[in-house]
Amino acid sequence: MSTAITVRNLEPNLVSQLRLRAARNGRSTEAEVRALIADALRNEPREDFWTVAERLRDLTAGRFQTSADVLLSDVRDQR
Repeated sequence: MSTAITVRNLEPNLVSQLRLRAARNGRSTEAEVRALIADALRNEPREDFWTVAERLRDLTAGRFQTSADVLLSDVRDQR
C-alpha cells in the first residue's frame, strides 16, 4: 500500500539541495525523498522488549491489573 504525503513550507535552499542530491544519485526528487525517509527509519534504533515493557509498567503503575491466568480461567469457564 502506498500513501501520498505533502510537505509544505520547505525552505527554497533545502529544495535546491534535495534536487542536486537527487541528480547526483541519478534519481528523481521524489525518489530521493523516499530514499532519505527509508534510510532515516531503517537506521533508527529500535527499543528492545524489556525497555518497552518497563515503560508500559511505569504508565500503568497504580492501576488495577487482572492477571492473565484469571482472565484465561474466566474464558474457559464461559465455554
